Amino acid sequence: MKPRIRLQSFFPLLALLALPAFAQHMTPIPPPPDVAAPPADAQTSASGLASKVLSAGTGSDHPQADDMVKVHYTGWTTDGKMFDSSVARDKPVVLPLNRVIAGWTEGLQLMVVGEKRRLWIPGKLAYDGHPNRPQGTLVFDVELLDILRVPSTPPDVAAPPSDAQVTKSGLASKVIKPGTGTRHPTADSNVRVHYTGWTTDGKMFDSSIAKGTPALFNLRKVIAGWTEGIPLMVEGETRRFWIPKGLAYRGEPGKPEGMLVFDVELIQITKE
Repeated sequence: MKPRIRLQSFFPLLALLALPAFAQHMTPIPPPPDVAAPPADAQTSASGLASKVLSAGTGSDHPQADDMVKVHYTGWTTDGKMFDSSVARDKPVVLPLNRVIAGWTEGLQLMVVGEKRRLWIPGKLAYDGHPNRPQGTLVFDVELLDILRVPSTPPDVAAPPSDAQVTKSGLASKVIKPGTGTRHPTADSNVRVHYTGWTTDGKMFDSSIAKGTPALFNLRKVIAGWTEGIPLMVEGETRRFWIPKGLAYRGEPGKPEGMLVFDVELIQITKE
């Protein structure tokens, strides 16, 4: 499968308003003893958001409002009814902080990676006024697992710089970060990578980082520029590719047009 996704497909429900689909047929997680109201030792912001650290994190960096985050969470109404839980599904979620309820956008920025925090979110910062959503103050236990920052548009996205390597096919590339390995994949290898792709006008059209999961694929089943370019790399390396139209999607309907630019991190060669 060629490495492509549509950005609007990342967040089917998040893009509308907030969190993933509410819990159905999940084993309820018992509510915390202070679910009805924040305790005296909770921090309360000017907006009315109250929070309390349940366990300290290991990181030092805080997410920003335009970051993606990977989290585990459980949500209750103040009468103790659980309405949603990634913990109950045993599946963390990746979401953009600028596309969730305001209480999450504010509250997650207080956290560091590894931290668990309880949030008491007033209705005005949650779903009040939106039908088929839980109303009133909502309580969430949130664990921040990771901050996922999609790379900004490269300054040389419009064309390869003079120090880029160019092959006979016209594929241009430049090492952004040297690797730690010595092996190169072959054109038949399976590889695990993180990548972000842009058109030459700087529009991002695809990113495994935004999904929170590296991509795994065979190099015979991707665009020709990847089949040629990834074997130039070693494990741990990050490289930028400028892939001519003829080595990309060649005008296929519904695919990004023209030269494409990819930043690729080769995480692992899983099969040579």
